[in-house]
Amino acid sequence: MTVGDVDRERAKPGLTDTPERVEPAPGDTPERMAMFTDAIFAIAMTLLVIEIKRPEGDALKSSASLWRFLTHEWESFFAFFLAFALLWTVWRRHHVLMDQVDRLDRAFTAWHAPLLLFVALLPFPTALLGHAIDNPLALCVFAGSEAALLFSEAALKEVAHRSRSILSPGADMAEVRRGASSSWAVAGFFAVTAALPWAVPAIPFAWLLAPAAATYGGRLIDRFRRDAGPVAA
Repeated sequence: MTVGDVDRERAKPGLTDTPERVEPAPGDTPERMAMFTDAIFAIAMTLLVIEIKRPEGDALKSSASLWRFLTHEWESFFAFFLAFALLWTVWRRHHVLMDQVDRLDRAFTAWHAPLLLFVALLPFPTALLGHAIDNPLALCVFAGSEAALLFSEAALKEVAHRSRSILSPGADMAEVRRGASSSWAVAGFFAVTAALPWAVPAIPFAWLLAPAAATYGGRLIDRFRRDAGPVAA
């Protein structure tokens, strides 16, 4: 048998090493969605810094006066770094998820709308937090906005896990499920803390424990949750 004969045999249906990839329909390609999402995250993360007050006049006359200005504005810096870290982690998790998505479906696309809405909104509650960290309503608005963002992220991952046809053949389904569980856990953490500022004024510092809530709460949810089967795409 010649080399040409071997190639022709391999080209016959059912004899190829890998199945032929079905191209997504127009509008269902994940690349544009990933790029658009990246842009919204980048803009929101940049806008966070705008609300930090700049030193002017007497605040710049000496090192002591500048130091007093910086320490006086600690709330704004705290709010900035907190919100930036939260957005960074959500973006990073979304990046990992999109690398496993082969095509979009209607539900997966639709859940990007509330996710990006709350991403774009986050600079506003961050400004409230930075300028009124001792105001319980400001803390409630920030925690509620962050909880809504994270619930949207969790729902997005849940859609990806249940509608498995949108994922690439090599996607780790267990990892996608664990990611959804972690997002549900940290979303619940912020939802609970949104009701606490009137009783616990120092609740913003508890938000620094969000990574632990995602890790350990996610493991607990993943252990006890009912693993739903795939739904029709």
